[in-house]
Amino acid sequence: MGITAVVFDMDGVLIDSESMWAQVRHEYVDLKGGRWQPDSQQKMMGMSTQEWSAYLADDLGVAQPADEVAADVIDLMAARYAERVPLLPGAVEAVRRCADSWKLGLASSSPTTLIDLVLQQAGLTDHFAAVLSSEDVGRGKPAPDVYLAIAQRLGVEATECTAVEDSSNGLASAHAAGMRVIAVPRPDYPPSTEALAHAAVVIDDLDQLTAEVVTGS
Repeated sequence: MGITAVVFDMDGVLIDSESMWAQVRHEYVDLKGGRWQPDSQQKMMGMSTQEWSAYLADDLGVAQPADEVAADVIDLMAARYAERVPLLPGAVEAVRRCADSWKLGLASSSPTTLIDLVLQQAGLTDHFAAVLSSEDVGRGKPAPDVYLAIAQRLGVEATECTAVEDSSNGLASAHAAGMRVIAVPRPDYPPSTEALAHAAVVIDDLDQLTAEVVTGS
């Protein structure tokens, strides 16, 4: 049937937020007497809220229950987004352009409260037929759960979707779900060579997300 839907990741694709997540989490871990590691942010990219909050509590030594860790960090991120949503160049235009031709979904590892805040402030809420956080499925990325679930909500087969991703875990997740994968790597947190091999096309920015790139035709 070809491509009938496009599914966007949010962090690192629509917004330049990975460095913000890293700073907020790093400061929080230090404040709570934990031990931040050089690869901590890279490991957490794609994790669900339950997974990364447990990682901070159990692996990095934050002496609080994981649900409290999650609530604290999400509140800190919401305060940052209330000041400014760090939209990436071409993000709004790419979403609107794709919405003219396909159903749109959003499959993000961010919690629902932050997804809703970003989409509202960017004026993009009405462009997405379905929005899903990995906190609402069984496993975070690189497991395919969130992508399989978003395809179901869109009423299409996963193989009829093109996913737009940036991280190693995200690329692996979309590929495992059977979607056509477009990679938009971020230079500060580049995906691995192995993960990039899952992409049908690698583009430099969202201005290059044309109909030909989405469909492969």
